[in-house]
Amino acid sequence: MLITDDFLPVPVPESLTATYLVPMAGLPRVGTASAVAALEGRLPEPVYGLARQMLDSPLMSVDTRPIREFPELPPDLLAAFGAGEAQLSRLAAATHLVVVQAQYRPGWPPAHEWAARAVAAAVAESADSDVVDVFGLQFLDPAAALRSLPDEQGRVRLVDWILVPYSSDAEGLWFTTKGLRRFGLLELQTQGVPDHLTRAWGAVMTGAARRLLRDWTDGLGGEEVPAFVPLPVLATVTGHDIAVAYGNPDQHGATAPVLLRLELDPATDPEADSFLSLLPPPGHPGPVGQYYAAACATLFAGIQPDVRYSRPRDAMSKAIATARAGLDDVRSRLLADALGAETQLVVKYPLPGDEGPEYVWAGVTSWDDPERITGASVSDAATDPTVRIGAPVVVAVTDVVDWALLGPDGVVEGGWTQAVLDSGRPPTP
Repeated sequence: MLITDDFLPVPVPESLTATYLVPMAGLPRVGTASAVAALEGRLPEPVYGLARQMLDSPLMSVDTRPIREFPELPPDLLAAFGAGEAQLSRLAAATHLVVVQAQYRPGWPPAHEWAARAVAAAVAESADSDVVDVFGLQFLDPAAALRSLPDEQGRVRLVDWILVPYSSDAEGLWFTTKGLRRFGLLELQTQGVPDHLTRAWGAVMTGAARRLLRDWTDGLGGEEVPAFVPLPVLATVTGHDIAVAYGNPDQHGATAPVLLRLELDPATDPEADSFLSLLPPPGHPGPVGQYYAAACATLFAGIQPDVRYSRPRDAMSKAIATARAGLDDVRSRLLADALGAETQLVVKYPLPGDEGPEYVWAGVTSWDDPERITGASVSDAATDPTVRIGAPVVVAVTDVVDWALLGPDGVVEGGWTQAVLDSGRPPTP
């Protein structure tokens, strides 16, 4: 394919390796082939056949070695990526590690990952142990590892194969992906993301990874592995991309596409990773955080500002009363970090205007004071030029007329006044 300024040439590795570990207290009591055979009828094709074939080929190796021969797996980092106390205890008590490795060419299907994970899960299941995904430095119980493999239609959830960690600095949040290198693609990164978009932008990164991975594997579809794959400099992400990445393709309505500019950020250290940076498109005015907030508002449609709603007064009054009655409970859940792993709380409040109040939404960043909410606006206000997407706001709790919990696929709870505006009917409390 001819490379132009519209495409970014991304280098393709010659081969890929998947590595999984199974901690053991003593030597395995069940042979690997027997453990894999026990998956017949439980693991759909072609993955079951693929695992059997690769196990019998030079492309896969399964070795049992004393754990002292390996560098210590860092328990703190494993815990940060979801390891439980029981899993860490079994690792600490292990005397041996079963090492499952597979190699394959870049492309789709990623036979090395599917086969190695299937074999490691079979071995772990036969020994009542766990699977350690070395690439993601993540513990998987055997059942979860098997569920992550393709179903009868060959579908997988991308969230079972990549992580989206983030950290903060003076410019905002720095997001990266961890898992795209399994497929030969460089990891993604975004810098300068506003704090209140923590969960939403993680979902956007996952949707962007799904879209770019599809372009990547399409470019690897030939018989020969190319030296590079041209990816579009201006990538598009939709709500459907996010829904598919989370395994819910039918649970997200159509949204307008969001444009993200792709830029190669090569590592200066040979031991460090290079990244593909996701940036606002050329010509975007203002801080990058404003664009990311606008992108989230587009992709998680359903929470929109409304000016002077004119619906039946009794229905709207009931909706407001329902929302206010739940404020104490949702604040308690927020403070207890019990809203859900990928959920963002937003509140609706009025701004005064010459022709009446304008009702806008703000993402909640903190609610330590029971009478004040600190947040960031998720839209540009028509009546107040200081209220712009991403701008910090402080909302009196007595002014709140509605609240909602936003997940990757839209509103998961709340939004009572919006339901009245959308349908003209009062929602069920």
